[in-house]
Amino acid sequence: MTQGFLSIILHAHLPFVRHPEHERFFEENWLFEAITECYLPLLGVLERLQRDNVNYRLTLSLSPTLISMLCDPLLQERYFQHLQRLLKLAEREIIRTRKQPEFQVLARLYRRFFAQSLDTYQTRYQGDLLGAFKKHHTTGQLELITTAATHGFLPLLNVSETAVRNQINVGLATFATHFGVMPTGFWLPECGYYPGLERLLGDAGVQYFFVAAHGLRHANPQPTNGVYAPLDCGNGVAAFARDPESAEQVWSAAVGYPGDVDYREYYSDIGFELDEDSLAPYLPVGKIRQNTGIKYHRVTGGQQAKAVYQPRAALAKTRQHAEDFIFKRQQQIGRLCSQLQQAPIIVAPYDAELFGHWWFEGPYWLESVLRLASAVDSGIHLSNCGDYLKQTHALQIATPAASTWGNQGYSSHWINETNHWIYPLLHKAEEELEKLIVDLQGLTLNALQTRAINQAVRSLLLAQASDWPFILKSGTTLDYAEKSITDHLARFNYCHDCIRKNKINERYLTALELMDNIFPDLDFRNYFPLKK
Repeated sequence: MTQGFLSIILHAHLPFVRHPEHERFFEENWLFEAITECYLPLLGVLERLQRDNVNYRLTLSLSPTLISMLCDPLLQERYFQHLQRLLKLAEREIIRTRKQPEFQVLARLYRRFFAQSLDTYQTRYQGDLLGAFKKHHTTGQLELITTAATHGFLPLLNVSETAVRNQINVGLATFATHFGVMPTGFWLPECGYYPGLERLLGDAGVQYFFVAAHGLRHANPQPTNGVYAPLDCGNGVAAFARDPESAEQVWSAAVGYPGDVDYREYYSDIGFELDEDSLAPYLPVGKIRQNTGIKYHRVTGGQQAKAVYQPRAALAKTRQHAEDFIFKRQQQIGRLCSQLQQAPIIVAPYDAELFGHWWFEGPYWLESVLRLASAVDSGIHLSNCGDYLKQTHALQIATPAASTWGNQGYSSHWINETNHWIYPLLHKAEEELEKLIVDLQGLTLNALQTRAINQAVRSLLLAQASDWPFILKSGTTLDYAEKSITDHLARFNYCHDCIRKNKINERYLTALELMDNIFPDLDFRNYFPLKK
């Protein structure tokens, strides 16, 4: 019955945000919200599919920064405290809305949701979400892959091939440390590809990666099967392309499912709607307004006032939209089968945080899609790209075109008038680091010097994160993004200068290591080999 393949990929990533120097820190909520609304619900989907013996396939990319934060004891404890505050806030809301029954029923729903999240996180998983995902990975149904060390935007780091190699290799090493295996696939940050990148991926043992649709459409030579079959980049590394049709159905602001009138309105949150007294003590020091996750309204549509959220109606819509998604994939596969020389593979990658965080009902939609596609009579074969390559032999050889999945398809979101100042600083730091390594050739380094060099590498990797230029262009938390870049570069410069002068303050170095404790096993000699 199978006519074509469908591969769904979720890319889970957040920048490394960890501030032990503060009791509470606003941007750490990015992680806490994602755990509650995305990662725990996604694990719930996988548990139910496994319970019901659904023969699904799904790929999940976990970024090294997210991996590091999910297993960090400080952030785990702070997440526990975060949920306790949310539970207290929901209790207050139940009392406050006692004369508004349409809101109180939702307040009770959120209290159950937060209580269940706390119980699942603490009791079922004991804070070990990586172990929970690994369990599903071992079944072969969930394929785990990873991305660059700090999600550096590789096309704009390519002034130095070493910088790109280190982003790739540190990312892969971090994944292997936590999961005990090397991933076969690699998510290019922002799907940012440039010709020649496949060579570095192949050197690192990567078997496949993803590009935007025009990356394959404009490949050289032009692909016979368009975006519906992977290409061999000439060195055995395969490039899969994002399918535009399935992307539009979910991502499009105009016609995408998340914009349906019955779904929960993300931007309607009591954190911005209630007075400060009603929100205390949930708000942190300084009383910065923030999302609480308690939202009482639905999208509604048009210019009319937002209507009250109806969870049952929203859940029913997820089933309708899942059926519509599968029906359109069946139509698409049928059309493609008459045009192509082989069964098509439709590659559907999405940001994981869309499902649950931005689109509250998204995990239920995803579960329905996986159930429907797994049915023996669906005409669709769910497949991970790694499994697909094992079943497919000869691929067309071609080189993809430079591309990203960003606005206009290239690099404009990561280099423009808001953030262009970043790159000369990053390139200069990389140049200084590589010069330093060369100058250390033949010298015997003591433990303190080695630690300082490792910390310099760590700080530069953190400064290279694509999140900071993205935020500067998007205009959201501008001050934090700019401070993150300048702080990490300042720490790099400090370590670099201390090594040059051979005057290393061990106490301050230890403080930097404790603050930026990502990549604890990093050894610069694995990435900048010293000649013997």
